[in-house]
Amino acid sequence: MSPNVLLISIHYEYANMIFEGNKQVEFRRVRPRHLSEGDLILVYATSPEKALLGVLEVEKVVEMSPNKLWNIVKDKAGINQETFQKYYKNSQIAFAIFFKNPFSFDSPITIEKLREEWKDFRPPQCYHYLKDREINFIKSMTKYDILALSNKCRGYQTELLPQV
Repeated sequence: MSPNVLLISIHYEYANMIFEGNKQVEFRRVRPRHLSEGDLILVYATSPEKALLGVLEVEKVVEMSPNKLWNIVKDKAGINQETFQKYYKNSQIAFAIFFKNPFSFDSPITIEKLREEWKDFRPPQCYHYLKDREINFIKSMTKYDILALSNKCRGYQTELLPQV
């Protein structure tokens, strides 16, 4: 079973915190459909970076009231409670994507380079599920088989191997 691959835009500051290990959960006001354990998230860092930074494996997706969620994520959020509450202001439901195995590319793939290979590339406002041809663009640019990171593809793997 192949994992779903979701491309999401994340504010550059938070995207970098993820790959530095200082943020272990991503917050959303809208739950991405068809996202579950073992699926993959391709992280696009917003301006001024404007680049793909790497891949995350989804551990779980939860939904609950913002107050309950904060009590669970406060040590993993990478943000303070004030920022969290501001983000979820007037929201009855909060969604959190817990992830594991953050894998950063050897070097970020800039929007310019992306558009050389993937002519109609546009950073998503919310999220975008990648099609096979788009996954192949990423493989050719990074030289990594990103699907190999998911437990949905393989039973157990200790590292992401370069594409040969």
